[in-house]
Amino acid sequence: MTLKIRDATAGDVDLIAWTQVEASRSNTPLGFWDLALPGTDEARLALIAEIATSPREHFAHVSGFLVAEVDGEPVGALSGYAPKVKKLGHFVGALDYVLERRGWSEAHRKLIAFRIAPCMTCFSDSPDDRWIVEWVALRPAARGKGVAAELLRAILARGRAAGFRKAQITHLIDNTPAKRAYERAGFAHVDEKRDPQFEAIFGRPGTARMWMDL
Repeated sequence: MTLKIRDATAGDVDLIAWTQVEASRSNTPLGFWDLALPGTDEARLALIAEIATSPREHFAHVSGFLVAEVDGEPVGALSGYAPKVKKLGHFVGALDYVLERRGWSEAHRKLIAFRIAPCMTCFSDSPDDRWIVEWVALRPAARGKGVAAELLRAILARGRAAGFRKAQITHLIDNTPAKRAYERAGFAHVDEKRDPQFEAIFGRPGTARMWMDL
């Protein structure tokens, strides 16, 4: 097996869109993007691809991703970003820009806030001094082969090179495979956020935050 880790490009946008949906679901039926953009996966992925290549960079933008290739085939990705630079407002602006361009009315765009409210209750805080690792997902055939470990190693090196001394990652509570993978990378449990409504929708009680020194 030949493994290569490289920067994502606009040509990877379909993989990046899939990665975001898969990562947000984390082996559950629904995720953030399912609530934000109801409909078919085909339509959802097309919208996410546009958001990921919008003019303004943000934490879900293709520019922050690394891609893993196995024997020349892209099989997964993850991102890392500085929350002080790629703020939540930048993402919201990109989302609104794409949906307005696609013909969504202002009323329909505002409904997104109500649909994603259960997610927001368990979003981890993102301190400005943390390198945030997000959107981690691999194609099923690439799992269990050390690919995720190499992606994590590369994205953490990028954070270290950017001057960060600590990194943060979040996973769904009870997602044991993700927790173990992050522990092997050096992360340790910090805290949790739980909410009954979150659990009713996603089937998991909430999210767990992990930190590590870089």
